[in-house]
Amino acid sequence: MAHQKCTLMGGEYLWGLPASRPPFLFIGSLVITETPMNLVERGKESLGHTTLRKIRGVEDVEAEFQQIMKAREIARGVKHPFKELMKRSSMPPLIIAVMLQVFQQFTGINAIMFYAHVLFQTVGFKNDASLLSSVITGLVNVLSTLVSIGAVDKFGRRGLLLEACVQMFVSQIAIRAILLNYLHATDSLTKNLAIIVVVLACLYVMAFALSWGPLGWLIPSETFPVKTRAAEFAFVVSTNILCTFIIAQAFLSMLCHMHAFIFFLFTGWIFAIGAFMLFLLSERKNVPIDAMVYTVWNNTLLEKVQG
Repeated sequence: MAHQKCTLMGGEYLWGLPASRPPFLFIGSLVITETPMNLVERGKESLGHTTLRKIRGVEDVEAEFQQIMKAREIARGVKHPFKELMKRSSMPPLIIAVMLQVFQQFTGINAIMFYAHVLFQTVGFKNDASLLSSVITGLVNVLSTLVSIGAVDKFGRRGLLLEACVQMFVSQIAIRAILLNYLHATDSLTKNLAIIVVVLACLYVMAFALSWGPLGWLIPSETFPVKTRAAEFAFVVSTNILCTFIIAQAFLSMLCHMHAFIFFLFTGWIFAIGAFMLFLLSERKNVPIDAMVYTVWNNTLLEKVQG
């Protein structure tokens, strides 16, 4: 096969894009602040107290600091965290955190991000244009995640997740309607409809990046008590990687066989996700991490059903 010369947005140039990420990660690792809990666990109580004041922006953090100290002592008394994890009291946060990872992947986001260029070629964009569209959705993802940092404590975790479910649901329904009614063969959409599909995909990515992307990791991090945090995170990360693998392997085959109906599958998942969030996830805005089990989990519907 003859070698094709690379264009600005194609070929070898794209392989260089991932190389731009490690320097940012390295710089971030140098300036990121250690958590008060981590400092206390390593015996640096004074520095942990100072860091907590800096994070909260107030001088009086004694009550929360004492909760951290108490949580450390409880954690030190647990010799078998996986055994502790199987107790009934540990089930509500574990189930919800694991389900968050399943839902995060089955919203269809990785299908969009992994195969955006394939999708955009299918609806009529040429090679370079489809790659450019993929870059656009990636930028939307990054910028929306930055917005989420400031929005999460203002609007709350639960509010952002539920709003995102509505936005993703509407976007998926609209994409499905356009593809089902107007895409009869590859490259058969008009230019205007193809642009609308890209805009809808960006709205979908925006909703995910504002909520499910970062909050899928934030909520578990503030959910687990210190005594079982490492063990529970092992379940969470494993579930996320497994679901990512399933979606990545199955999406292309599903797209070929289901065509536009694949978006109907994802909208069904999003509807189920919204119901799960509405009834089983409590708001935890402004709740100290180590008080979570007392102020949040003891009042969830899942805990009441178990009880």
